[in-house]
Amino acid sequence: MSLSHLHKALLFGALIVVLSSATLLSIASRRIDAEQAAFGAPPTVSRCEPDVLNRSDVLPGTSLVVSPLPDSYDASPRTQISMLGAAPGAIANVTVKGSSSGAHSGRLRAYTQGDGASFVPSRPFTPGESVVVRGTLHSGKRGQRFAYRFVVSHPDTGRHEAPMTVPKENAKELQHFHSAPNLKAPQLQVTVRSGQVGSGYLFAAPYSGPGPAGPIIFDDEGNLVWFHPLPAQLAAANLQVQPYGREQVLTWWQGHITPQGFGEGEEVIENQAYHEIGRVHAGNGYKADLHDFHITPRGTAQLTAFEPVECDLSALGGPRHAAVTNTAIQEIDLATGLVRREWTSLDHIGLAESYSTATHSSTAWPFDYFHVNSIDQLANGRTLLSARNTWGLYELNTITGQVLTRIGGKHSTVKLAAGAETAFQHDASVLSNGTISVFDNGGVPAVHRQSRALLLAVNPQTRTDSVVAQFVHPKPLSSGSQGNAQPLPNGNLFIGWGSQPYFSEFSASNQLVYDAHWHGSYQSYRAYRLNWTGAPPHGPALAVAAAHGGALTAYVSWNGDTRTVSWRLLGGSSTHNLQPVAAVARAGFETAIAVPGKPRYLAVQALDADGNVLAGSGTIAP
Repeated sequence: MSLSHLHKALLFGALIVVLSSATLLSIASRRIDAEQAAFGAPPTVSRCEPDVLNRSDVLPGTSLVVSPLPDSYDASPRTQISMLGAAPGAIANVTVKGSSSGAHSGRLRAYTQGDGASFVPSRPFTPGESVVVRGTLHSGKRGQRFAYRFVVSHPDTGRHEAPMTVPKENAKELQHFHSAPNLKAPQLQVTVRSGQVGSGYLFAAPYSGPGPAGPIIFDDEGNLVWFHPLPAQLAAANLQVQPYGREQVLTWWQGHITPQGFGEGEEVIENQAYHEIGRVHAGNGYKADLHDFHITPRGTAQLTAFEPVECDLSALGGPRHAAVTNTAIQEIDLATGLVRREWTSLDHIGLAESYSTATHSSTAWPFDYFHVNSIDQLANGRTLLSARNTWGLYELNTITGQVLTRIGGKHSTVKLAAGAETAFQHDASVLSNGTISVFDNGGVPAVHRQSRALLLAVNPQTRTDSVVAQFVHPKPLSSGSQGNAQPLPNGNLFIGWGSQPYFSEFSASNQLVYDAHWHGSYQSYRAYRLNWTGAPPHGPALAVAAAHGGALTAYVSWNGDTRTVSWRLLGGSSTHNLQPVAAVARAGFETAIAVPGKPRYLAVQALDADGNVLAGSGTIAP
């Protein structure tokens, strides 16, 4: 063959390759566009479940874990496009197009952890439209194109918030302090207290009582340690101690509790000085729910969010135009607020698996079919969820988001031994030995005679589930909602009874070693026993009252401090000439000190166990 013929052949071959590639890309593009058009949600009937449940979050052939989940129908109009599992610089040429709203500009923002990025659209999507995401994932010199789609949900606009009803104040149900008159904390009555209790304070977040709601800490004797009362109509939940970087912090949820039983608010983080160092918000247009919140060592947080969306429930005996409460679990990059990933119940768990009924659902009262209430991410690449209204525990593959094992519920993949079935349960977590602790509400409606805490053992070889131990209150309690079971380092189990105002601790041998309850109508979503050192930046508060005959009593307290062992009272004829006049041991939240003589001015100093001065109060004239 001559050089000219060879040259023509090579040009012809190259042209064939180019045309073939262009044809393949064109066919792929037309397929995506055609599927996009066909994938739009029906204009009059709201669909919320995908064709195939429990798909993987990982795009086939790539390392990218994406959300919204491909082929899902429940994306928020304000969703980010989250892409996890590759260096931010490896994700390129991202385009996003809605079938109604058209092309969306936006920013590709990297996660602080360096393992992905979110495309943040500059404007929301249109409810009901299908959205196609395209991009390129680079690996070395090789670029791999990807494309996937999802449908935007119709958010439920029929919801309403009912104001919290506050019972009439009853002085017998509240504590009152001379030195802190604004701290109207609930009275805690301790009825059982033995030397076998674990270490630490009691943490709760009372609401629905005659006094203000807010996060609270008590000691074993029932004495108040710290209370942060919230403004009217706000509630708090899930007060706990968590590691955050190199320090221990307090975290709690606060916001509004809807009549449907979930929260719309934010997560608060405070340091040991009770100084707020952060607030964590849900992403994708949602508000943080009260049910669970975990700070992780990698600078992220896991939280729950409940978002009702419109849905045709006629297949379940409900209305065609109604709503269902979708549960989302989000991982948030704390430094940027970006959503690293999102898991939703509608993508993985069928509506028919619920023990709740859709018959009387509406847009004003959505079908709460799942109701997740705990997240436990394990070191073995698994995550354990508890869902109240399917009576099930779910083991997920943490990376793909797919359900691997169902424990309980209508489609349990594990055979339950006698007594192991839970109903409307809360707070499932895996202990170091593999045992699962869970608070089993048992109602409402009543399935068990009383609520209980369980320790369950799952045998992966035989796929059976058996009861290791059961803990019930000697006064049979039926907690229709909320509750938790906390394994303690000493082998005990601490139980918060949720809608019942009780806190109990049992030894490993099932002996009740601690029991306390609030007076009145208070309830707390969870309760914990935790170690904590509080060091408020302000000094102690001092007040003086005169008894009959003119004798003076000084009252001193220091809201949130855990270090003070004793108080030193100072008195004198001038503010510059105060001398010690009395010293007493700390006695509960507020300590009364008899004032000798009639000094013109008084102040007090807080002393630690070594007699060092921690802080002093302001000087007052009795």
